[in-house]
Order: sequence, then C-alpha cells, then structure tokens
Amino acid sequence: MKAMVRVAVLDSDKCKPKHCNRMCHRFCPMIRSKVEAIKFEKGKPVIVESLCVGCGICVKKCPFNALSIVNLPDELERECSHRFGVNAFKLFRLPIPTPGVVLGLLGKNGVGKTTAIKILAGETKLNLGRFDQPPNWEEIIQHYRGSILQEYFLRLSQGELRVVHKPQYVDKIPKVVKGRVGELIERVDERDMAKRLAKKLELEGVWNRRLEVLSGGELQRVAVAATLCREADVYLFDEPSSYLDVKQRLETAKAIRTLIQDEKTVILAEHDLAVIDYLSDQICIFYGEPGVYGIVSYVHGVRVGINIYLQGYIPDENVRFRKEPIIFHEKPPVISSGVGEPLLKWTTLEKKYEEFMLTVEPGEANTGEVIGILGANGIGKTTFIKLLAGIEKPDKGETMGSFDLTVSYKPQYISAEYSGTVQELLRVIAKQDFASSWYKSEILRPLNLDKLMERDVTELSGGELQRVAIAACLSRKAELYLLDEPSAYLDVEERLATAKAIKRIVESRNATAFVVEHDVVAQDFIADRIMVFTGEPGKHGTANPPTSLREGMNRFLKEMKVTFRRDPTTKRPRVNKEGSRLDRYQKEIGEYYYVKALPKEEE
Repeated sequence: MKAMVRVAVLDSDKCKPKHCNRMCHRFCPMIRSKVEAIKFEKGKPVIVESLCVGCGICVKKCPFNALSIVNLPDELERECSHRFGVNAFKLFRLPIPTPGVVLGLLGKNGVGKTTAIKILAGETKLNLGRFDQPPNWEEIIQHYRGSILQEYFLRLSQGELRVVHKPQYVDKIPKVVKGRVGELIERVDERDMAKRLAKKLELEGVWNRRLEVLSGGELQRVAVAATLCREADVYLFDEPSSYLDVKQRLETAKAIRTLIQDEKTVILAEHDLAVIDYLSDQICIFYGEPGVYGIVSYVHGVRVGINIYLQGYIPDENVRFRKEPIIFHEKPPVISSGVGEPLLKWTTLEKKYEEFMLTVEPGEANTGEVIGILGANGIGKTTFIKLLAGIEKPDKGETMGSFDLTVSYKPQYISAEYSGTVQELLRVIAKQDFASSWYKSEILRPLNLDKLMERDVTELSGGELQRVAIAACLSRKAELYLLDEPSAYLDVEERLATAKAIKRIVESRNATAFVVEHDVVAQDFIADRIMVFTGEPGKHGTANPPTSLREGMNRFLKEMKVTFRRDPTTKRPRVNKEGSRLDRYQKEIGEYYYVKALPKEEE
C-alpha cells in the first residue's frame, strides 16, 4: 500500500470555534486516543498533519465547512514548492520556463496559477513547504539542481534575471498608477514599441485619456502594451484576454507571440481555450482542490495538453482530476423545446451620445430562450442591455413589453458594495426560495457557492465576486434576465456551469435572457440565438435582429475575419491561422465556425 501524506487546510474566515463547541476536536479519534492531532492556537484549531490519520470525521462534523483534509501520494511531498502557512494552501511543482517558448497555464481558479506566476516573478519567495523555517536562496537552488529551474532561480536571486508581470485584475491599476495612457506607455517604453503597439492594440483613440476613465477592455490593452514595451528576459501574463472582444484577443495574442522572436521566456495563465490554443506552444495543467492544494503537471504540447484538460485525465501521470469530460457541439444545437411565445418586441431604436450613436434594428425575444450578444468593444452592446433594463431611455423607438416586465440585471463591472456575507446577500434577494432544495441544486451548487456562504462580500476575489453577482441576478424571480460579460475571471469549468445554470433558470421560469459574451466557445454553450453588433467602435453601432446560431456565428466571425476549425478528438473550436488553407476554404464556403476539419492530406 502506498504511503500517503496529509494536506490539512483551515479556512480561518469560516472557522467559528465559539459557535460550534469545537466539534472537530471533540470527535477526532486521535484526540480520544490521547494523541494531540488537533490543538488550539489563538482560539483556532491547528491540525498536526503528521499525527492526522485522514479519517475525515472532523471535516464532516464542522458545521461551517471550514476544514479540508486530502490524502496525497507520499512522493509528492518532495516536490512541494510553496506553502502559505500552517494548514494553508500548498503548491506542488512549478511550471518550467523555457526561452523562445510560450508556456500556457490551464486550470481551475484557486489551484495555484497566480501563485506560480508570482513565484516566477520573484514577488513571492518560494519556501519549499517550510513556512516556519524558510530556506535561503542557496538551499532553493540546491533543491532544483539538475533542472532548468536551478539556473532560473540562481539568476533571479543574483538580480541577473529581469522579469515583468501583467497582473490579473487590471481594474485595480488606476488605484496605484495615475496619469494619461500615452504618458504611462512612453515612460516604460524601453523597446521603442509604443507607436507600433498603440496601433496594433487600438490605443490611439485613448492615448490622451486618463487611466481612471478607461473601460476594462481599454485597461487590459494598456496593461499588455506597458508590459510588452519593457525590456526583460521573462514576461508573465495573468489572464491577458479578460474584457477584450474576439478580434482584440487575437491581436493581443499576436503581439505577445512576437516576444519569442527575441528568444524571450513567456508564461501566461488564460481561461479562453481559443486564445490559449492560439497563443501557446506548450501547456502545463494545474489540478487539485481549489484553496487546498494545487499540482502542476509536466509539460505537454498545446493541442495534446488542452485535450487532456478537457478529458480530465493525465495519461503520463495516471491521474483523473475530473469525473466527466467537457464536450463540445460539432453542429449547432437545436433550438430548445422550451422556447415559446414572444415576450419582448422592439421597433427601430436609436440612442445618441456626444461621440457615439447606437441603432437597433427591430426584433423580438421569446420565452424560454437565451439570446447571445456578440460584437466588438465600444459598439453599443452594454448600451442595448441598459435600454432593455430601463436604465437608459431611447431617443427614438420603443420596446413593447419591457416596461411591464420584471427585469434582473448583472452589469459588466461589479463592485463589492454589500457589507454582509454572501449568505445574507442571497437570502435577502432569493427570499423564501433560499432554503429550498431547488435553489441549492439549480444555483448554489452549479456556481460552487457552498464554500463562500460565510465569506464577507467585500473580501471576495474577482472570480468569486463574479459568481456571486451571477447568483444574485438569477436569484430574482424575473421575466427578463440581462447578463453583461458573466464569464470574466471565471475558469473553463465555471463558464460551462454558469451557461448551464442560466439556461436551466430561463427554461424553468419561462423567462428570456440576453447574455453579452466575448468568449465564442462560451457563447456556443449558452445561446439559442445570436444578436450581432456591427459598426465602428466608439463612433456608431448597429444591433442586428436575433438570428440562428449558425447564421449569427458566421456573420460575426466574418466581420472579425476569423475562422475556427474543429479538433478531431474533442470537437473543440480552434482558431485557424490567417491565410492557411483551411482558413481560405472556410471563407470561400461561408462556414466560419461549424465545419468539420479537412481530411489530413488536404490540411
């Protein structure tokens, strides 16, 4: 029998010893045998992992779900790279940085991708699991002897390795950096790339604007440009595609890939499968239990690595980390049987601002359907959602039905203004539904909110706050649900679970939903029909009426000049290289998205 090592993690925010009568201590069989496997320090329990037998009784008895105990193979202990403290998150292994290669990090939120990036950036000094007696650089370098990481940490410790890091949450940048876009980028431009990047990343229109007035997509492009302008050996990007539209995502990916021409080391964490596939040369999969432990897989080729992640099984390590594979549609799904009568109609609508005008073509939405909204940033998608929500009034035209409907709206940018816990917030919104088994199975479990219920809303991360905002939106009994970019900061599995939850709520309540979403793969999962927005970003936009998924995807991607092929194994969409044979073929036949790959001899 294999020897096992215990990883015990306590969520101190949830732990309330004064209100639980110390159930973990009372029922622990080791304590009853006079072995002090659980002791109390500063009023909170500390599990001595070397004395714990891993029975899991304390985990089941804890009324606040504050404890997690996981048994892992003993040999993994030698590969521990970092631990944040006693009974805290533990990371095993690290990604291997390689010059001239873009390494993509793929995995669920909370399993250590950002931690690994911060370690490689030198912002967090790894401790090899010895949080009580942190090793010095000499011991760290000795630990990684014979590997690429030995030289990496040697150069990092001696200050010979220059690393730049684009952080995950770009919306926090204006709080720490002030000034205008052009001034910021020119100040850090060490590679004489400011003008080229301004054109490539569409920053010329915001060059003289102050950072605090920029949208999320604009801040993201500014952050990427500022990172690329700096001269360094290693470039680290944490979720570079959040808030960007499809075209901007691909242009950003192309700009990042130019770094490998100079043999730079590039590592990025990304949840958009199409982007990480297009951008990366190799993939490291992160798996484990969010908030408890994370394991970094060995390096795989990009196609194989992403397919392994979707299948949920790593053959070379013989590890299954997900029960069910993620499956994609090869053809557009049939319209849901729950689609019924028209709920909402609108005539030609117009909304004018000082520098922008939106025109909405007449259309209608039916009960039981989800309408996906696709289009470039700054083309009026959020304005249209606000017109439907009644937040903005049209200058011309009207919506028939929207003023009489109950509307639930999740805005694009969410802020933690509520001062209580997640449970208190959702209880107020859901009312009597909150205690029902239906609410738990349809909203709380799919959005994985069970472990967040006792957390204060103001302390949540971006991804956690996003899931709570989606749950709050779906908790209201409404006829019209409006969700603006619900997948921002969510991982691949959370995006799929969110899509399923929205569809089920809409069908069960016989309601209608409009979902603005830039992730084409996520839109494929969620939408029954598509609205495509065309025009010139920042100047004028036209909202075309809802159309079928096939027609909508073709129209949108034709506008973006992008085609997708299908992976023969998993059927997932993959971006074609511009000008490739398959790209030209699909453009000729007008099938930009739902198409089988050409035979191998023709590719």
